Amino acid sequence: MANSKLFLVILITFGVIVPSLVAHIAEFDGYWRRRAEESLENTHNLYHPEPEKVTAEVNKAVVQSLKEVSSNTTARRLLGSIRKNRPCEATNPIDKCWRCDPKWADNRKRLADCGIGFGKNATGGKHGEFYVVTDDSDDTMNPKIGTLRHAVTQKRPLWIIFQRDMVIRLVQELIMESDKTIDARGTRVYITGGAGLTLQFIRNVIIHGLRINNIGVGSGGLIRDSEEHFGLRTQSDGDGISIFGSQNIWIDHVSMKKCFDGIIDVIEGSTAITISNGHFTDHNEVMLFGAHDNSTIDEKMQITLAFNHFGKRLVQRMPRCRFGYVHIVNNDYTHWNMYAIGGSSHPTIISQGNRFVASNDAFTKEVTKREAVESVWKNWDWVSEDNLFVNGAYFVPSGDQDWSRKHPQISDGVKSGKGIEASILTKYSGALRCIVGKPC
Repeated sequence: MANSKLFLVILITFGVIVPSLVAHIAEFDGYWRRRAEESLENTHNLYHPEPEKVTAEVNKAVVQSLKEVSSNTTARRLLGSIRKNRPCEATNPIDKCWRCDPKWADNRKRLADCGIGFGKNATGGKHGEFYVVTDDSDDTMNPKIGTLRHAVTQKRPLWIIFQRDMVIRLVQELIMESDKTIDARGTRVYITGGAGLTLQFIRNVIIHGLRINNIGVGSGGLIRDSEEHFGLRTQSDGDGISIFGSQNIWIDHVSMKKCFDGIIDVIEGSTAITISNGHFTDHNEVMLFGAHDNSTIDEKMQITLAFNHFGKRLVQRMPRCRFGYVHIVNNDYTHWNMYAIGGSSHPTIISQGNRFVASNDAFTKEVTKREAVESVWKNWDWVSEDNLFVNGAYFVPSGDQDWSRKHPQISDGVKSGKGIEASILTKYSGALRCIVGKPC
């Protein structure tokens, strides 16, 4: 009883309302209450008080990576020199860490040392055993040994790999436990035609190499969420990946499109997150960071969005942010039909070294959109540095535009890779076609 009262006080203190916190959990029992309490504590513990330091670390890594790629030529000349028949070519600091090793399959867990940004410390299942998925079937209550649902609901750390190419239709949302890596390298694994992935009140997860598309709404019902627990769930939203009250999450080299709601949503106290090397197409509301204007726990949200390609037939929310601190660095935006980056509730957005290519529609040239009147949003820190704007695209900055100059002791004057280099840094975005025994 004392714990319940303490938890309620904490929720009220941080302005988080219970109905939003327990979304899709029809029975908020002691198991979920305990996970929610641990999640809230993790959010505060993992909040970085000087996010500029993390931003600077990413920028330094990018600059060093570009120096190695260029081999003493300029990045502009390199744009015209990349050839398909060249040996393994890793063009950003994450990929340089592992991709060109022909023995990557013998040292899969090296990937856990390659993260950057706010999700850098996600190690997933590095300290656990390998789990080989051999069965593409799905049972929401009694998952078979060898299925993906059985793997992700285990309590222990696991590095999950796949025996062969698979097409997995999730009957209901796939609710994960902490300390997991889903590693699809060397196979083509599709999550399609059913529900998506749910990371709720967990920590320390790496998702790599999945192809996620045509995700629908889960009807709800009894769903196993741990080897020791199952519970009644309401209808899911239809997100490709839903990150809810979770921390130390890294999503890398995914290919995603056509989800009912968001492609990736990050909400309700989630923090310490990196989304990198993704390829996203064919979707309306792509990414939501922060669910509601009253969810002030998302003041602690810190996200790195790096080396992603936002491609054909996208409409909006790449991302749409509430509260928090979002570093949007060296992404390639080649399509949007409404806007690319939006927000409300005074998020801090640092946009560095991205390429923005507007359509020919005169009414969609602006990259940014704010859900507030100008007298309010003019004080939000939305910083644009070294971005490349093509075909009339433009970014409306606000707040403190001297952001970099005010942190020289942190950044040492090192800025991000420039927007002209975004197509280099994102060249191999999306799920890779890795072959065992060869560089990936």
